[in-house]
This record gives sequence, C-alpha cells and structure tokens, in this order.
Amino acid sequence: MSYLILIRHGQSVWNLEKKFTGWVDVDLTENGKSEAKKAGQLIKQENIEINLYYSSFQLRAKNTLKIIQEELKDFKKVISAWELNERHYGALTGLNKIEMSNKIGEDKVHEVRRSWDIKPEPLSKKNPYHPVNIETYNNMAKEDLPDTESLKDTYERVTKYFGEEIEKKLEANNILISAHGNSIRALCKNLFNLDNNQISSLEIPTGNPLIIELNKKLEIIKCEYLDKERAKSLVVF
Repeated sequence: MSYLILIRHGQSVWNLEKKFTGWVDVDLTENGKSEAKKAGQLIKQENIEINLYYSSFQLRAKNTLKIIQEELKDFKKVISAWELNERHYGALTGLNKIEMSNKIGEDKVHEVRRSWDIKPEPLSKKNPYHPVNIETYNNMAKEDLPDTESLKDTYERVTKYFGEEIEKKLEANNILISAHGNSIRALCKNLFNLDNNQISSLEIPTGNPLIIELNKKLEIIKCEYLDKERAKSLVVF
C-alpha cells in the first residue's frame, strides 16, 4: 500500500486578483501561506512518511511545498519538473478574468478555460510574460516553451512525465506533488479515468491536500480531501 498526495498551491496574488496566470511566476498571498501551513498540519496528522517530493518549476508551488515541509519537519530534496507547470494561457496571460468575461462573454471565457482542446491565441515572444523572457526557463530547450496550451496539451505533458518518472516509484514510496489547478486536473483525469466532460467540471481547491491510497497494483482504494470544509467533488468518489 502507498499514498499519493496531490496539492494545488495556496492562493496566489493573481488568484486573488482574478488574473490568468499560467507560466508567470507570482507568489502566495498571506491567505495562500496560511492554506499551505494548514495543509502541512493536516498531512502531519495522517502520520504518513513521505519519501519523495515533487513540484513544478513555479514559485507558488515551490513555496507551498516549502511551507508544508516546514510543518512536517521534513526537508528532503524536492524534484522540480516543468512538466508539472500550470497550463499556459497564451494571450490571456495577465488579463483579468472578469474583465474578459465582460468583453468577450462569460460563455466564451468558460469555453477557453475548460474546453478540452481549444487554445487561447498564442502569446507574443516579445511579451515579458512569455517563458522565453522568464529567467526560470533560461536553461530549457526553446522548443519546450509554449506560446499557448489547451487542457489536452497540459494533460499530455503532465501524464507523460507522471508515467515515466513518478508512477513506478509509487510501488515502494509515498509521494507528494505540489502543482497547479490544471496540472492536477490532468493527473486526476488520468488516475480516475475521467472523460473530457468530467474533467471540464472538476474543481481543484487551493491549498487542500488530496490524499489517494493505492494498493500494490496501484489501484485506488480510497481518495479524499483532508480539509473537509473546503473539499470539492471528485466526480467519481
């Protein structure tokens, strides 16, 4: 038996400001830090020894995990992977979701945000928010830096990395992944065999650990959010 714990980073500054964030590095709000602290406390109560920690390349996910490790008094090395990054929102990056809803219509914004294979317009490489202009990605191959992504694109890179680098390790390890709304949504689609309609309606709360218990065949035995007051429907559980 092993455990996989998935956590979306705590509330970020741009979550609060209702902006499309994507690959831009923004930090946690004070509320986001509190969410991460509570997440660490809830995980500690489970008395599970976490053997491996994974994070995206992004500051909000890294800092969420840092706070959790401080609560656990466990400072194992974190494996960072850009493949676990948030979905790239293309030309929507940095724009306000409410303002965009007023401008192009709520249905159109919802379609772009939650449809399976529709991409926003690409972000210009001249834009300071493009990954080619963000120091974090200086050592990455330019062909790996997207201009825009659909949820399908995000799913493909996240699940490829999970299948190649993480899944097999679950046979003998308890693993915690700190990532993002759409990268965790992609993992849930894969783990729970959700269809494209189910994945579009799946909500991932910030800073709330989703603990998944697996048997030796890596089949899911049990799955639940640790913070019951802020739990969201898992569609299949």
